[in-house]
Amino acid sequence: MKAAAFDLAPAASLSEAVNALAGDGAKVMAGGCSLGPMLNLRLARPSTLVDLRRIGELRTLQRNDTHLLIGAAWTHAEIEDGVVPDVTAGLMPRVAHGIAYRAVRNRGTVGGSLAHADPAADWVSTLTALDARLVIRGPAGTREAALPDFFLAAYTTSLADDEIITAVRIPVLSGSARTGYHKICRKTGEFAQAIGAVVVDAERGFARVVCGAIEAPPILLVGAAKALLAGDRVGALSRAKEDLDAALKDHDAAFRALHAVAVERALDEAAV
Repeated sequence: MKAAAFDLAPAASLSEAVNALAGDGAKVMAGGCSLGPMLNLRLARPSTLVDLRRIGELRTLQRNDTHLLIGAAWTHAEIEDGVVPDVTAGLMPRVAHGIAYRAVRNRGTVGGSLAHADPAADWVSTLTALDARLVIRGPAGTREAALPDFFLAAYTTSLADDEIITAVRIPVLSGSARTGYHKICRKTGEFAQAIGAVVVDAERGFARVVCGAIEAPPILLVGAAKALLAGDRVGALSRAKEDLDAALKDHDAAFRALHAVAVERALDEAAV
């Protein structure tokens, strides 16, 4: 199939893009890896597509001692290749390398992935584990959102129709930080059936254990994270399994077991 007819509005600035979204039925597009197929299947029928690719403000890179600000239009491939500086102990480049196929990574953007909010998308779980925050622009100005507050349900976020994700603010991990990420797929390039993500930075007093690809926003396994900060890896695994059984009680045993394995392997990769 082909997309239904729409108007194209190339935007040269964020202000232009936000203004273009004021009309009914307008949507933004950068890489188009998620929206493109939806257009062709006519699952999405916007009246206007606002093209973000020429907006330099979405390609910002700013670093200070505590955070790296990554513009929303940086691609998965640029993160994979190190064009975007890494402050995550190698986690983000490694995750980027495992996203779909190189052709997708060349076009897909980190902001577009987060706005689409597919529960099985890699950045959804990874950036939740890193405690990243989103910078969002709309008619009323700029606001920030923590990812657990941003993701409301599968494919559903707190992003208003006239708002745009402009950047992701990522904490700088210390040199002693440990990370782990494991996803289970039937074959290379597919979306994950289960995701485990672990970040432990004892120097900053921070730990987070996340289970993703659960047909809903990622689960924060708080008990497991507390055990990691206490240096109790065995206890962390036990608490993770208990929390998963409780959070996924409406799913069958195979589903729960698959996600428990993903989290356990992420813990192993973090070597904590």
